Amino acid sequence: MGRLSRWLLLGEWRAHPLRALVAIAAIAVGISLGFAIHLINAAAFNEFSSAIKGLSGVAEVQVRGTEQFFDEAIYPVLAQRTGVAVASPVLEFDASVPGQQTALKILGIDAFRASFISSDLVGVPSEGHVMDTLADDALFLSPAAQQWLKPAAGAPLTLQVGVGELKLRVAGSLQRARAGQRIGVMDLGAAQWRFEKLGQLSRIDLKLRDGVNRDAFKAELEQQLERDYPGRFRVSQPNDEDQNSRNEGMSRAYRVNLTVLALVALFTGAFLVFSTQALSVIRRRSQFALLRVLGMDRKHLLRQILIEGLSLGVAGSAIGIAAGYGMAAAALHFMGADLGAGFFSGVRPQVQFTPIAATVYFALGVAVALLGCAAPALDAARAKPAVALKSGTEEAAMSRLSKAWPALACIALAALLSQAPPVFELPLFGYLSIALLLVGAIALMPRLAAIVFRVAHRRWSAATAGKPGASPVVTLTLSRLANASSQAGIALGGVLSSFSLMVAMAIMVSSFRVSLDDWLLHILPADIYVSTTSAGTTAGLRPQEQAAIAALPGVASADFLRMRGISLAAARPAVALMARNVDPADPGQTLAIVGATQVPGPGAPPPVWISEAMVDLYGMNVGQRIELPLNGKLRAFMVAGVWRDYARPTGSIQMRLSDYRAITGDMDASNVALWLKPGAKAADTDRALKRLPFAAALTTTAPSEIRSMSMKIFDRSFAITYLLEAIAIVIGLFGVAATFSAQTLARAKEFGMLRHVGVTRRQILSILAIEGGALTGLGIVTGFALGWVISLILVFVVNPQSFHWTMQLHLPWPLLATVAGLLLAAAALTALLAGRQSLSGGPIRAVREDW
Repeated sequence: MGRLSRWLLLGEWRAHPLRALVAIAAIAVGISLGFAIHLINAAAFNEFSSAIKGLSGVAEVQVRGTEQFFDEAIYPVLAQRTGVAVASPVLEFDASVPGQQTALKILGIDAFRASFISSDLVGVPSEGHVMDTLADDALFLSPAAQQWLKPAAGAPLTLQVGVGELKLRVAGSLQRARAGQRIGVMDLGAAQWRFEKLGQLSRIDLKLRDGVNRDAFKAELEQQLERDYPGRFRVSQPNDEDQNSRNEGMSRAYRVNLTVLALVALFTGAFLVFSTQALSVIRRRSQFALLRVLGMDRKHLLRQILIEGLSLGVAGSAIGIAAGYGMAAAALHFMGADLGAGFFSGVRPQVQFTPIAATVYFALGVAVALLGCAAPALDAARAKPAVALKSGTEEAAMSRLSKAWPALACIALAALLSQAPPVFELPLFGYLSIALLLVGAIALMPRLAAIVFRVAHRRWSAATAGKPGASPVVTLTLSRLANASSQAGIALGGVLSSFSLMVAMAIMVSSFRVSLDDWLLHILPADIYVSTTSAGTTAGLRPQEQAAIAALPGVASADFLRMRGISLAAARPAVALMARNVDPADPGQTLAIVGATQVPGPGAPPPVWISEAMVDLYGMNVGQRIELPLNGKLRAFMVAGVWRDYARPTGSIQMRLSDYRAITGDMDASNVALWLKPGAKAADTDRALKRLPFAAALTTTAPSEIRSMSMKIFDRSFAITYLLEAIAIVIGLFGVAATFSAQTLARAKEFGMLRHVGVTRRQILSILAIEGGALTGLGIVTGFALGWVISLILVFVVNPQSFHWTMQLHLPWPLLATVAGLLLAAAALTALLAGRQSLSGGPIRAVREDW
């Protein structure tokens, strides 16, 4: 039996190698993409987390503020607390580097205390300059920061504070910083003085005495700080679940969505395996029946067909694992760790082969292949040899596929699951709903094909009745399609699965892109936008610079913006707090408002406008009273509206600039939007701006430039999605070609019989071309409808649950029409080519097996 099994398997592959290769390639593509994305994201996340932990050293407890900085008066309270061995104060901020769009993270430390907790952060001064660790102008850079900034030997490093420049001396390096970690370290007092943050800290690292219970100490400290300083501090352990959850939450939805999109290719591959095996089993139905007659029992026949599917799965999975590892290594080397999304900037991870993940993906590919051939294998094993030996029983073999109730049950369940809430803030039920929709729609294709083509056949017959000039080619084509709906359903399923998924992804990406462009048009109404030339938190505009800008000739009004981060939950990233001029009576002039708004009444707290993410992540709603940590206290505000914010999926809050300044006393601004007087020219105002004393620290941008740059960032972020979409199209084209060629070659006896009764070779080729076009056309129409329904789930369920924003639906008609045309051409061309091969032999030879 073993020799016979190998002989049958190799014989089938030798006879039809292309079909086997297409099925293997489809599985390999799906596995390689999924495994590569897993390796990339796992490497980036682990390196990112390790880099953050490296900044904490061996601290056992860490105290941070709910605002970016807090008063250093809390330090002696913590340092003298019972159970604390060492308390290390740290000032951490992102320093602006002139001309750079990436900031340099600087940590101000007390070298004597940090040496007990985070010794890796203590700089190594050059020989003969031991006291540089305490110098007020000395900065120690990590190797990655030195490689990035390339400071000249003996030349100072220029940083930006406000609109002025600060020159620091590179006194040495941080030898034990992680690869890719761009940080600088200097003395705490010097950092507070030089960067105008006197009396401020970012965190305090605590090392406990031996024998102190860390969990109990943390719980007691949390209670005390919340009692004495309500809402001002967060207590955590550097390696605890809160920090891991916070780091993971920044990119979890992005990583999960990429993985699911990668597995779309694997799903299409599963259907290719099914169609390949189903058509192969139908074509060899009489051969299997003969084997049964000669003594092979059902068990061995079932095992033989499953071995064929298993072989496809093993080969495809093995190739996919190897290709995925290579793709991950290449992507990390050339594209970086974030795949364009910007979640893991500042790290340079190396790909690490993970046996457990490789085993899971390998098993997934094998399981997909086995599931794809399970139904054909069971049908072949159940078939009665006496019936299966006769030709013409192929359609009866597929009759089980025409049952409608399982498909309708899948679609009904999909509709219910699409309304389910997220699980762990992930749209798991939404993805399951999409999978059930695909399965249900594909299972309905035989019934749909039967209904459509029977109606078409009846109408054609009625229209041509009594007309001697009616085309027999069309009559034969419609008759065959109407009476062989199950086999037609297999071909339709291939078109449906590939085209519907392509349509859904194209609509989703296009909808997001158009919505983003419309959003940018709404939130960028000004004529000119002025900002500092560098990223980071140390650059900004002081009141005197703001006054000078507002007084420029041609400027009608200036809207200044101040932005900072605040922490509202220990397990979540900081929320962006933005202060600007917003009219409570009409906030829609400034913000992309979603839904109703509310104007605060007399005596009500000041209004704020929250992004959609705040509703999902923090449960805030319009009219609700909330408290925000500002200037060392919890301040009451009222939610006056919800606005759409595509730039900050972790949440953002808008408030009036006047309220912000009255509460905090912070008069600085991050950037400014300028409206010009009627008749004023932007070029004249730009020239006047460049004549200001601090013009070198500023850059001006037109709204069109910001939109163009934002769309480029969008395209870079979705580059991997575009790649997955293109791969889905290619797999779909191969699937259509493989399915139609397999069906055409399996009908050699049918074509031989038609030749016997007088149908010419040219007419048979016309029949095949019309069949291919008709089936593909129906598949495209159905696939478009299904893809549109799936896109509704992606746009209105999956994306809001994943990224906490809404968007408008947009259909990219040119792209959809192009792909539909390619599928039609591929199906018709494949049917013709396969038909020519099937007709290459004589008609007597083609039907000889029937005698």
